[in-house]
Formats: sequence, structure tokens, C-alpha cells
Amino acid sequence: MDASFITGHLQTSAGPVPQISTTWSRRDRWNTVKTRWSVGRMSYRVLPGPYAVGAPDHASRVFVTGNYKLSFDHLRRALSGIDAWILVIDTKGINVWCAAGKGTFSTKEVVRRIRIHHLGELVDHRKIILPQLGATGVAAHEVKKMTGFSVIYGPVKAAHIKAFLDDGLKASDAMRRVTFPTADRLKLIPVDIFYGKYYLLIVPAIFLMLSGFTPGGYSVDLVFSSGWKTTVNLFAGYLAGCVLAPALLPWIPFRRFALKGLATGWLVALVLATLHFLGAGATEIIAWFLMIGGLSSFMAMNFTGSSTFTSLSGVQKEMKTALPVQIAMVSVGLAGWIFTRFFAL
Repeated sequence: MDASFITGHLQTSAGPVPQISTTWSRRDRWNTVKTRWSVGRMSYRVLPGPYAVGAPDHASRVFVTGNYKLSFDHLRRALSGIDAWILVIDTKGINVWCAAGKGTFSTKEVVRRIRIHHLGELVDHRKIILPQLGATGVAAHEVKKMTGFSVIYGPVKAAHIKAFLDDGLKASDAMRRVTFPTADRLKLIPVDIFYGKYYLLIVPAIFLMLSGFTPGGYSVDLVFSSGWKTTVNLFAGYLAGCVLAPALLPWIPFRRFALKGLATGWLVALVLATLHFLGAGATEIIAWFLMIGGLSSFMAMNFTGSSTFTSLSGVQKEMKTALPVQIAMVSVGLAGWIFTRFFAL
């Protein structure tokens, strides 16, 4: 685990507490870039426990966050110039919002960390500030009942913390509003691109080899002359779902992500068809429309886990109905395309 942000230790009645920098180093920025591209993302975490920002005392505020390092980094940077405590709970390296849905940013874990790290000895008051996006996982009244600490929910974004403190721990409507602008959606796209990184190597290679089959036998020349188009088609369908659909999310006129992905997939397939990438016969063209549409639909549906536009129950309902259709589309399309390799129409 990366601990380069620790600058020293503060001696307290509860024991030594690491003091941390609020400035991101080059290493922090580089690791953030790698994490955005899903490199080491599942192990990008910090040790749970208390941390000191500046020179906090018994009256300083306590902010609670998960141990996904990117969440931790945004919080410590937002606390620049403020003397405060950060209590990191164990969310298994998952960000606060997802951890609340998965049950790791929970009442039980918050209570556990308050107790085992002797938070009552660090501060005289009995208040902790939790991120609003963790509210679904924590029952404030239970925390109060079991620890004596009252829960105050802070703003959605760490960048609003200073304004939240200046307003006497009151969040404005703007601070409470969950938004998902284009810039935020684009930050999440690299993770989805690398979602199927191994399949991106294996599946196109298989299609490339199969493209050499013809009703008259196998043609190596055909592999090199037009087989590469199958790779383009597959990548186009993949990127239509995990890049184009998220980028255009609010403007695609469907509520379900599977339908949004189907729309972008068929739009891309239409462009490829006009460029003669989908083949010459009707059967092959229809086969590619089914495969590209099904693939794009699945990848766009996968983005529901990153979106603030959806709920857990909504995602489960959509997956239950859409996944069989997506599998059927890809399966029928694949069968149709293979058929055209061996039979002249």
C-alpha cells in the first residue's frame, strides 16, 4: 500500500497518528492516471485508521471516508489549510458510493473503526462527518446508539467541504445535488475500455482466422486483404458501448442503458455498412448488425455500475431482461456470420 503521503506522526492520547500531506505528489498523480486505466485499481488503497491533517486537536472535525486511495486523496486535498482528523474505514478498496451499495461502507464498519481506534480519546466532541454518498450504507441512529457519535452528512463532492464548514456544517441544495456531467463520465470510460482487455486480444484473433474460410476452401490472402475488417467491426461495437454511449448518455433518447448501447451500436454498424466493412451479402450484414448491437448494448449496460443515473434495483431489473436478449443477438449473429464462411448464398 502506498504511504508516501505520510509526512510524520502526531502523538495523541490514543497513540501515534500519521500526519499526511494535502498536496498530491507526482507519484499520486501518476497512480491516479494508472487507476483510471484500471492498472492496479483493485489494490489502490490505504490502511484503515485515523490520520491527521495539519495539527488537529480535541476540538477538530472528524471526516470519515473509505480506504480506496482515490477517495482518500480527494478528501485530503480538499482539507488543505484545515486542521482535521480523517477516519478511514475498511471498504475493501472500493469507493464510498459503490461501497455503500455493496455493504462495506456500513454502520457496522463505522462503529467498529470508532471503537478500535479509540476515536473518543482523540476528540472531546461526539460528531463525525460522513460523505453524503455513503448515506445509503449507514444508519445514523444506530451509530449514535452504539458509539455516542452523531453522524453529519457532508456534501456530495469533497471540493465543497470548505464551503460546508464555513456555513456551519450546512449543505446547500447545490452541495446535495448529485450530478454526472460529461467530464465525470469521460473519466470513467478508460476503466470500462479495459473491462474486457483479454477478450479484446483473443476474440478478434479468432475472427481474423475464421475470416479466411470460404465456400471454396481456406484463403490466407483473404485474411490479409479483408479479414482485418472483422477486427475493426468488433472494436467498433465494443467502443460504441463503452465510449460513445457514456459520452452521449443524456442525449440518447432511452432510459435503459441497454437500449442506449443498442442505439449507438447500430449507429456505428450503419456507418461501417456504408464503408463496406460488414460484407456484401444480406446475411453477413445482418449478422454483424446483431453482433455489434448486442456487444455495444452489453458494454453500455455495464456502465450502469459507474452511473449516478441508476439504482441497484433498476440495474438488477434491466440486467435480468436485457442480458438474455444480448446473448441471443450475439449468438444468432455469430452463427449467421460463420454460416456465410462456408456456404455461398
